Amino acid sequence: MFDSAFIEFSVLLAVSALFGTLAMWLRQPLIVAFIAVGILVGPSVLGLVTLNEQIELLAHIGIAILLFVVGLKLDLHIIRTMGIVALFTGLGQVIFTSVFGFLIALALGMSPITALYVAVALTFSSTIIIVKLLSDKSELDALHGRIAIGFLIVQDIVVVLAMIALTATGQAQESTSIGFEVGMVIVKGVLMLAVVALLMRYVIPSLLNRLAHSPELLILFAISWAMIGASAGYLLGFSQEVGAFLAGISLASTHYRELIAARLVSLRDFLLLFFFISLGASLEMATLGEQVGNALLLSVFVLVGNPLIVMVIMGYMGYRKRTGFLAGLTVAQISEFSLILAALGFSLGHINQETVGLITLVGLITISVSTYMILYSQTLYAWLSPYLGVFERKVAYREEALDRQQRARPTDVIVFGLGRFGMVIAQTLQKKGLQVLAVDFNPLLIQKSAKHGVPTRYGDAEDPEFIRSLPLLEAKWVLGTMRDRHLNLALFKSLKSSQFSGKIALAATQTSEEKEFKQLGVNMVLLPYRDAAIEAVERLLSSQTSSERGQKEHDVKS
Repeated sequence: MFDSAFIEFSVLLAVSALFGTLAMWLRQPLIVAFIAVGILVGPSVLGLVTLNEQIELLAHIGIAILLFVVGLKLDLHIIRTMGIVALFTGLGQVIFTSVFGFLIALALGMSPITALYVAVALTFSSTIIIVKLLSDKSELDALHGRIAIGFLIVQDIVVVLAMIALTATGQAQESTSIGFEVGMVIVKGVLMLAVVALLMRYVIPSLLNRLAHSPELLILFAISWAMIGASAGYLLGFSQEVGAFLAGISLASTHYRELIAARLVSLRDFLLLFFFISLGASLEMATLGEQVGNALLLSVFVLVGNPLIVMVIMGYMGYRKRTGFLAGLTVAQISEFSLILAALGFSLGHINQETVGLITLVGLITISVSTYMILYSQTLYAWLSPYLGVFERKVAYREEALDRQQRARPTDVIVFGLGRFGMVIAQTLQKKGLQVLAVDFNPLLIQKSAKHGVPTRYGDAEDPEFIRSLPLLEAKWVLGTMRDRHLNLALFKSLKSSQFSGKIALAATQTSEEKEFKQLGVNMVLLPYRDAAIEAVERLLSSQTSSERGQKEHDVKS
């Protein structure tokens, strides 16, 4: 329609921004807005999109970055602390939804393979949406938030395995021997995992330590690593998504994962825009209208059935009804992975465009409704609490044990800046029995602090996304020991925007900075040079007094 590809992209982005603003005003996730943009500019309505190959390429890159970030955030700490409940709840919900979803789809007249795709698509919940909503509500560090992230990680692993299985099935249909093809997939998978493990052990840590001296180069490496992983997955016969996921896992155990993940969030969201636009543009409105009845039925099943099974499992495992209810609401929608899975099934010829449209419509309905359910979760719980006692044991033994453990080992203080001043503060606080988390942007200081036994994270005080990834809910103090006014102000603003309720202390080098920080509401201003000088004077006077007292005692004895 347009003579210039640049103009077409400009119009596409402008329309996306307009719909995104409308979605934000309606408190809806941007996924809904972007699929609506795709429908509007697609052939069914305005027919504005002609650059299909370019948009598809950007969509593939976006999906690879998404899986890379998912692998990067494969938090081993959450798996260790929430492993049992995350595993049982995640797998329990996946099995329940798959089985009953399959039966419902068969009852609606679908073929077995179509019903299987629909059932599997209904099992996955959106990690992106849940993390964003819980972060906005400052509930990521709450018990139900940590449990939800735990079983979302389980779901993410299951969806990757499902993609591997579907890709192998698609290849086996073209092969004479299904057993041989499956065996080859297993062999190549083991080899790929072995290579990733060797790189994680011997290459990646030292390489990242060198690259981290230039944050721009570190992020460029991360993006290229994601693309190399995706390409390797594709060349080995897996999907690009699987390769990108493993590339993310290979960096997940490093000090730099939080910063990389935080920096890639905006790029991921921008590139996924094109996937959702492409998906919306591929939908046919005539066939989509015919799917409304089935979509409503399946949506009710997801909105009600998924939270119920989570509450049943968590109640049986010894959690309170409130925790089970709030965690259960996070699975009351289907995921962007469900849409990716549907697109993969369509490309393999397993399902038709009508099935893709049905899954997309269920996604639009469940994502929209569940967003409001999570935003008003406390109000919903207040209404339904009297009827939820059946989902709770008489003694919620597991949650009570976690409460005791949490009270015993919380993160008390987060220290930003590991120079001489910050390092001494972190080590001294730790010697006093406090739980300290140290953060710095210098990889050498991170390594030095780790050798001294202080828990560390590599991160940027100016990055709000990184700040929100810290355990702010349990911390009593956040100390900014950097001697840079701009960095300290950025840290203060990010903490306030993240609704940090603890106390904040910032370092100042000048009296004017001290006054400015106090006017902003900083609880304590640290003056490294003056504080050190005062302490030195006090030590000198104390030493002098001790000497004089000793001399007097000596004179008396003489």
